[in-house]
Amino acid sequence: MAVPTPGGPGYVSDGGLETDLIHHYGFDLPEFAAFPLVGDEHGRRELIRYYGRVAEVAVRAGARALFEAPTWRANPDWGAKLGYDPAALDRVNRVAVDLLRGIAADVGPGGSAVAGVLGPRHDAYAAGDGAEADEFTAYHQPQLESFAAAGADLAIAYTLPGPAEAAGIVRAANEVGIPVAISFTVETDGRLPDGTSLRAAVEQVDADGEVLYFGVNCAHPTHIRSGLEPGDWLFRIGSVLPNASAKSHAELDEAAELDEGDPAALAADMSALRRELPAVSVVGGCCGTDVRHVAAMWNV
Repeated sequence: MAVPTPGGPGYVSDGGLETDLIHHYGFDLPEFAAFPLVGDEHGRRELIRYYGRVAEVAVRAGARALFEAPTWRANPDWGAKLGYDPAALDRVNRVAVDLLRGIAADVGPGGSAVAGVLGPRHDAYAAGDGAEADEFTAYHQPQLESFAAAGADLAIAYTLPGPAEAAGIVRAANEVGIPVAISFTVETDGRLPDGTSLRAAVEQVDADGEVLYFGVNCAHPTHIRSGLEPGDWLFRIGSVLPNASAKSHAELDEAAELDEGDPAALAADMSALRRELPAVSVVGGCCGTDVRHVAAMWNV
């Protein structure tokens, strides 16, 4: 199957998986982890329903579907908090990809791609612990190997707070031989949580290994626009998965209720952002979004 590329055919991604499952599907997700659902009959059934809605939007939009595994928390540190040892994590990462491959097969050949999803080792909204890229390479490589063994078309690392972890993931993916995309998160000023500018992070990691494309997620379009600087690096941004809310990460963490924003307003803000990011081909949502927001951003 084809994989997304900057400026290539459009791919519809899903919305804010975890917030959607908690607030609209009625799931309790300890540690904000969705991956345990793939081992539960009810969870699998609801995930199939969830991803089916992604496919429906893609059909209406005349675009391809990008099915992203619910494995953002399925790494050693977060997995251990939920009782998953390395062998169990290997199994659940493979099963998650296999589930999506089955869904993708129903969409038809050439009409979708399946991605194994990685998340940061620590808090996505903190500056990090100063670890070097090689430490992150060793940490993330087993999950990437699971994705490759299960037949994922690519791997995507989401909500990364700094370039060191991104570079480590890229090195690991290149070693494993699986195509990889990197998506950073930014604060309201458009800079990564560790203070790096978006441009510097993209250029640093792009020089460190083979990356399909870069993206930004878990930030409102107006926050992302704050961090844009002129340059060729803008053409390496291939995906945007925004939050529904314009609140800061700190404000969202303290909020008692889900801020779903307004789908139409989010779509308008995304249109303005995409005029400055001409190579974006993957569009979906992050925290607070659901299929309504994704459909609005695809104008369907």
